[in-house]
Parts: sequence; structure tokens; C-alpha cells
Amino acid sequence: MHDQAAATVETQLPATSREDRETRRFSGLRASFRRSPLIWFFSLAYLLSWLAWTPYVLSENGLGVLHFAFPAIGGTTQLLGVLPGAYLGPIASALLVTGVTEGRHGLRVWRGRMTKFRVSWRWYVVVLLSVPAALIIGTAALNGRSPLLPSVTVLAAYLPGLLLQMVTTGLAEEPGWREFAMPRMQRKYHPAKATLIVGVLWGVWHMPLFLTEWGGGPHVDPTSPLEFLGTAIAFSFVMTWVFNRSRESMPLVMLLHTSVNNFFSVAGTDMFPRLSMEDTTHAFLLTATAAALIVLIATRGRLGRPKNPAAEHGAGVGGELVAG
Repeated sequence: MHDQAAATVETQLPATSREDRETRRFSGLRASFRRSPLIWFFSLAYLLSWLAWTPYVLSENGLGVLHFAFPAIGGTTQLLGVLPGAYLGPIASALLVTGVTEGRHGLRVWRGRMTKFRVSWRWYVVVLLSVPAALIIGTAALNGRSPLLPSVTVLAAYLPGLLLQMVTTGLAEEPGWREFAMPRMQRKYHPAKATLIVGVLWGVWHMPLFLTEWGGGPHVDPTSPLEFLGTAIAFSFVMTWVFNRSRESMPLVMLLHTSVNNFFSVAGTDMFPRLSMEDTTHAFLLTATAAALIVLIATRGRLGRPKNPAAEHGAGVGGELVAG
């Protein structure tokens, strides 16, 4: 009896010690997440997205190492080739790091920003009208051609296309880069510096896609990804300003982002029939840079963030349309 009991205890000890080690390991990992949530977010966003994009990059839609091609849906392979990695990276990483570091309270705050539709109606009007207007002016100035009036088909497809972009591009990217990263970065750095860092990381995150048909690859001109990176940085300043001045309304930020994509996807070629992919890239860079300079000068670099952090969620910021 005693021998059997001793044997039982001996067999149980290793299991218990393994459980203790696993518990300590999990506690250590959680502590690491809490010490460096931004590093964990950026690392996971890159790792998860780039791993998910690897088959697309290696397929016939990219480098051609793997002899298969992603099927096109709606005339594009992006839904199956790009979107899974976009969803798996920023939004999944943001949810994971928020859940581990801040628990249910953090997830409620995250959800609150994501569902903050109740901002002044003027914000929605400004974004919906100013984005296509700015892109039309920038494209016309760059190409020296006046735009044609959009067709009835384009006008009918514009809002449905915008809603689709909100669910795909907007929902995949912005809950990570703007909703998770920007509040934390702005607590650590000046708004302009925080925006510059996030803008660079956001732009570089796209780089593997330039080896695919998404970015005109695989044999893409090296200036294309560099120009894209510059555009991402410049546009980030505008997005930070809208994020801060709307009291962190993510639907509005997503609308700003996707309005650009939607204009070039739905209306650009109809209004500018000779518009090439390079022309589109140049026009967006020109427009984003001009807008970034305007908000930087108008806000003296603060991009709508109050000097007193406690006032960030207080009165006087809400639905105003002034630069602050």
C-alpha cells in the first residue's frame, strides 16, 4: 500500500511541476505584454499578416514560386489573397493585446471607439465631400486635365462601394493602427512624432504586397513602394487630426481612409479616363502631403490633441470643425 501511494505521488509530481511552470510562463508572458503592449502589437501585426500573405506572395499572383493562383472575386484576387492577412494582423493583434493587458475594461473602451457613430453630422459631410474634392483637384493639377462628370453608374455605385470598403479595408486596418496604437503612442510622444512612427510602421506593413499584383509586382519599380510609404506617412497626419478632433471616433476615421480607396476604385478612372496606376499614386501623394502640411501648420503640430491630456475626452473637442 505504501509503495503504491509513493508511486502515485511520484507520478503526480512531474505533472504538478509542469503546470506550475506553464502558469509561471503564462504569467511572465502576460507581464511582458503589459510592459510593452505597443511592441507586442506591432510585432504581432507584422508577423500574422506577413505569414498569411506568404502564399499570395509566392503564388502566380506574386513571385510565381508556387504554381497556383488565387481565384478572382469581383474582378480582383485581393479578397482571398490580401484581406485574410489584413484581418489577421492589425485587428486580431489589437484585440489580443488589449484583452491580455487590460481585460474586459480595455475591450469595452476599444468597442466604444469602434462604435462611436454619434459625432456631429458636419464631420460626415466634411469627410464625404472633402476627400473626393481634394483628390479631384490634386489629380487635375498633376495631370493638367479637367475631370469629366461622373456617370450615373458611378454615382449609383459610390455609396455601396464605400460601405464595402468600410467592411474590408477600414475594419481590417484601422482598429489596429489608429484605435489601438494612436492613443498609446500619443501618451508617450508628441502627437506629430507619434503619427510619424505609426505612419512609417503602417506603410512598411504593406511592403510584401508590392511583390504581388496588388502593388503592380512582382517586378515593381523601387520608387513605387517608397512613394507609397511617403503617402502613408503624410495621410497619417490627416487621420490623426480627424481621430483627435472627433474624440476618437473610429467610424469617422475608417470613413476617411476608405473614401480615398473608394474614389480611385469607383470614380477615378471614370472622371479621368487616361489615369494610370502611377498617376493615381502621384495624385494621392500630392493631395495627402498638401493636407498634412495644412493640418500641421493650422494645429502647430498638435494635430487636434489638447495640451492638457485630461481634456482629451472633455468638452470643447467633440463635433467641432476647427483646428486645435
